[in-house]
Amino acid sequence: MSEEKAQALSERFREIQSIIDVIDIAYDCGIRGFMLNSHEKSRDICDHLRRNPERYAGLNLYPSIPYAHKYANAVAEKGIFSTLKDTILADNSFSNVAGLISKGGSLLFEKDMIKVMEMLVDIEMKIFRGLNIKVLFLQNIVTDLMLGFGVKEVFTGFATYVKKTYDIEPGFVTMNMPKLVDFLFDCGIENPVVCTAINKAGYFMNPDKESYEKTLREKQFRPVAMSILASGAVNPEAAVEYINQQAAIQAVVFGASSRQHIQHTKALIEGSG
Repeated sequence: MSEEKAQALSERFREIQSIIDVIDIAYDCGIRGFMLNSHEKSRDICDHLRRNPERYAGLNLYPSIPYAHKYANAVAEKGIFSTLKDTILADNSFSNVAGLISKGGSLLFEKDMIKVMEMLVDIEMKIFRGLNIKVLFLQNIVTDLMLGFGVKEVFTGFATYVKKTYDIEPGFVTMNMPKLVDFLFDCGIENPVVCTAINKAGYFMNPDKESYEKTLREKQFRPVAMSILASGAVNPEAAVEYINQQAAIQAVVFGASSRQHIQHTKALIEGSG
């Protein structure tokens, strides 16, 4: 909730080693699950993890794709078709490009969004190759845009493709959990993994906290809670107490950058049962 604090954190983590240091602290505290966007820095982080498999034994990744800002910036600068072309060609050998193009067929001419989606999943997944991925999340900027348009094909296509091609669970990040859960059921996606803001303050809980609590009580899905501290508006003790009252929650994603905060939050969550 503080722009100054956000800027300070951005400066602190400009260097990859600063990010690795926090991962090491969390790992040494017993945390084995890490959620990453497919940001450019994720390539270096994943390279480091691959180079040190013994150091990070048992580490699980929960990628969230796509990192929309890099595509939005590229589209604004080059246009959508040039961006797709550059994305497909970047970091690919000739044989890989040929395989991707054959999968997409006349993609750039037909504007087939499902084939575009599959190709972009493949490209984003290259960042995390060889690492243990538990769930691949569709970033909320895409999830909620497609939810707003009611495009079932994207959700069913993403879920089917991720399971069939990579044998991992598909997940969805959203800022409107009640609407998304019902929509996923309509798509035929059973017991979906849904990551969303859940906190005592109702921060980012759209349309309201009450509908979230009702969905958590009544619907069969696998909720992952994020933003439990409401960007600093709720203290850790109160935050975990509220989360513990929502019996359906299966996992918590939290952000922390110091050993003290990581240890304290982890202890609170584990102590809550």
